[in-house]
Amino acid sequence: MSPLIDQVVATARESVALRLNQGSSGNISARAGGGFLITPSGRDMTALAAAEIVAVGMDGAYPEGAKPSSEWRFHRDLYAAFPEARAVVHAHSPFAVALACLRRDLPPFHYMVALAGGMDIRCAPYATFGTQALSDAVLAALQGRRACLMANHGLLAWGGSLAGALALALEVEALCGQYLRACQTGEPVLLTAREMAEVLEKFKDYGARD
Repeated sequence: MSPLIDQVVATARESVALRLNQGSSGNISARAGGGFLITPSGRDMTALAAAEIVAVGMDGAYPEGAKPSSEWRFHRDLYAAFPEARAVVHAHSPFAVALACLRRDLPPFHYMVALAGGMDIRCAPYATFGTQALSDAVLAALQGRRACLMANHGLLAWGGSLAGALALALEVEALCGQYLRACQTGEPVLLTAREMAEVLEKFKDYGARD
């Protein structure tokens, strides 16, 4: 087994430890060669074995008998649309799901929203899991962004590494929680387009982002 497969398994397990996922919810992938490696369908993330990680081609082909995540389509389409993407984390985390069930974008209530690449974090319209319609909706929400919410579903984040994608997913989940708590007290004061533009400019040199 390759080190990258081991990293996908480790990231899947970590997503549960970080409470981004639970049981068999969510999925993880990493670009590999002319395709990608993805977690299998319907498996408890904490019980994954390296042999269960599935190699999927950009044409959607995978080995006979293998069971890739039902969401493999938006992973494939994301890698095709964003050449710089090396890993994808999809999570059913509590706060992101709660906000996604309201079908609301995450507005610029906090400057860290810019970490996803834009002035806000969009919520993709609802479509049935595993469908091309969902992939199309997600790709539209990700234009100019590295993360999005998925209506009545969860969140998705991509990065230049598995660690980077996981870290961004964790940040988006934290932001969703902060925003929902702020909304319980009143209407959060949003940063202006100018203020967010300044943050986006600063984030170009912010740490070792991937």
